[in-house]
Amino acid sequence: MSLRIGDYAPNFSAQTTLGEIDFHQWLGDSWGIIYSHPADFTPVCTTELGRTAQLKDEFEKRGTKVAAISTDDLDSHIGWIDDINETQNTQVEFPIIADADKKVATLYNMIHPNFSTTATVRSVYFIDPDKKIQAIITYPASTGRNFAEILRVLDSLQLTAAHSVATPVDWEPGQDVIISPSVKQEDVEAKFPKGHRVIKPYLRYTPQPNK
Repeated sequence: MSLRIGDYAPNFSAQTTLGEIDFHQWLGDSWGIIYSHPADFTPVCTTELGRTAQLKDEFEKRGTKVAAISTDDLDSHIGWIDDINETQNTQVEFPIIADADKKVATLYNMIHPNFSTTATVRSVYFIDPDKKIQAIITYPASTGRNFAEILRVLDSLQLTAAHSVATPVDWEPGQDVIISPSVKQEDVEAKFPKGHRVIKPYLRYTPQPNK
């Protein structure tokens, strides 16, 4: 059965380039991202792992731990990291999960038979501190992931988890947000003291609460 938003993120133990981890213990109280690659030494994924390493401080600012996964073995991963560090001018310091038996890929529905019976699809799972999946993005092998969008989605998830708001189309951090329909109009002023504007009864904007 495929995983959906709101599902509990399956736990697992696995060998990684940073040693063996219990996934839930490793996440602790942090937000988490786990994302997959079809195989080691693939060109698009090399650039993506490099970007993840370069964005280390951005993920740390958001209290988020990142793990990658490929169905190749640990020795292959270690060799690939050397290439990533060299070609992307960075230092990979996050774990890459060795999943030669495809145990984790199967748990996370990363094997799509219509794509490949052996390689993982390129999925990104966003996991909250309660270990619930809050978003899933899946890319084809030919399209590099947009990490500005991954950070934007993470910012939106964290914001909307803490406040009764949603983020509108093309929202960027710092811009106005939409007040949740669950908030009654008579409660809006107290809940959103920065002010608000009503476009329609169901479409109400307010400045981002945590800025």
